Amino acid sequence: MEGKKDARGEAHFVGMREELIEAKRSVRTLAGRDVLVIYHLETFYAMDSYCYHEAGALQTGDIEELGGKLCIICPNHKYKITLAEGEGLYKDTDPMEKSPVAVWLSKGPKQRVHSITEANGEVYVKLSEDPQRLDSDFYQGERGKVHRANVEEAKAAKAAKALQKKKS
Repeated sequence: MEGKKDARGEAHFVGMREELIEAKRSVRTLAGRDVLVIYHLETFYAMDSYCYHEAGALQTGDIEELGGKLCIICPNHKYKITLAEGEGLYKDTDPMEKSPVAVWLSKGPKQRVHSITEANGEVYVKLSEDPQRLDSDFYQGERGKVHRANVEEAKAAKAAKALQKKKS
């Protein structure tokens, strides 16, 4: 579904509230950008739909609370991304501690997140205007589409080769 801009030209209509709640996750293409709209624990979130690491489809990722933050887990390589800020999280210990305990730490913003508003049962996404380049930007637009296609082609070739080897 291609999102329609609202009257102000700032936000894109992405669906009716009840439909998005029922779907839980939906991908919309807004101004050439693929955006994942998530409804979780009575809150809407919007972020670039492909993982900042290697373009995994976040739509199928699990959502967990890690270090007090709700995160989506990329199904490809298990990268953890906060829903609200788009931070990449990782677990680490302080080697200087006598009994180190692993804690969740931030890599900083990696995944572009977008703002969501609701009006009269309609849900709108306003694309981020932050000029800072984020890692997830690479997988957007035509260049991102070509890269994702190449990755899928390489995966398919690897799977076919493994199957051929297994048959031999």
